[in-house]
Amino acid sequence: MEIEVISEDKHGQDTYAQLFEEIMSDIGKASLIEKAVLILKPAIPLFIFSVRLRAEPSSKKVTDVANVRGENDNVYLTVTDERYAPAMISQLWKVYGRDGVEQQTRFDLEVRNAKEGDISNILIASGEEDMKEIIGALWRSMPEGIKNRHTFTDGPTITVVATEEILQRSMLDEGQACHERMRSDKDV
Repeated sequence: MEIEVISEDKHGQDTYAQLFEEIMSDIGKASLIEKAVLILKPAIPLFIFSVRLRAEPSSKKVTDVANVRGENDNVYLTVTDERYAPAMISQLWKVYGRDGVEQQTRFDLEVRNAKEGDISNILIASGEEDMKEIIGALWRSMPEGIKNRHTFTDGPTITVVATEEILQRSMLDEGQACHERMRSDKDV
């Protein structure tokens, strides 16, 4: 993930870049972010955080993140995308109970008394949830007391404009301009 911090405070730049990267890593979304631009103007106060995702988050079913094979009354799964393993196991527990799902190894599962077609269609992650988590993380990355926020979303680009004061048209325009530059991949 490329992080660019624009601020007059050089120490603040490094701290914010590190904080932002830690927050995104903590929620497991750092790998989804291609580029982030953080504009810090604490004297105004105005904060514009914009991210461009590698791809727009989409819904994931079990078959998107695991190989599925039915045998008799059991279904065997081999995880192919480890990021989604916890969500997949959680969904399988909801449907089949903890006793019905056996994790044989880190990547291999057995689901008893199940049908391959039923398991294949279980939704384990929605793109909308990923977007909400990333927006929430952007909000948490901002200083405390920042109450007024406006979010721009367009495909794989998310931009949050925030201030303690009333959001003025000039602030929103600056945020929209940053958002458009991120969308078109021009230097911000």
